Amino acid sequence: MQTHNLKRAHPNKKTRLIGRGGTRGKTSGRGTKGQNARAGHKKRPEIRDFIKRVPKLRGRGKNVNTSIELKPLVVNVGSLNKAFKNGDTVSPRTLVKKGVVKTLSGNLPRVKILGTGVLDKSIKVKECAVSKSAIAMIEKAGGSVIV
Repeated sequence: MQTHNLKRAHPNKKTRLIGRGGTRGKTSGRGTKGQNARAGHKKRPEIRDFIKRVPKLRGRGKNVNTSIELKPLVVNVGSLNKAFKNGDTVSPRTLVKKGVVKTLSGNLPRVKILGTGVLDKSIKVKECAVSKSAIAMIEKAGGSVIV
């Protein structure tokens, strides 16, 4: 026996021919040229840009259905009794001047007057939302509500 007559127990596997019909030929399953054929970088999903532009509508969690609109600031009749004199007019502007309510980023706030406390002065209420119990108290004290 000579060395050139020896045969291996496990011969090398034949490599698969790769051409147009093979699995790893031409575009190697990527189907196209350019950015789509390269490894690593992929096209950025367009929807992500839209999500970033509208941050206020994102992440509202369980409270999706709650409104974004600001609720009116609550002022009780008792605090009006302390801040105003007999015959004064109550409006969002006068409430800000007296320091009962603060402005919201430079704008006059929406105000709702509720009927908690005691009122013994007659006052006129303008441009404010007023609860039924507050209307009754204001009119009982001799004041009026103008909606």
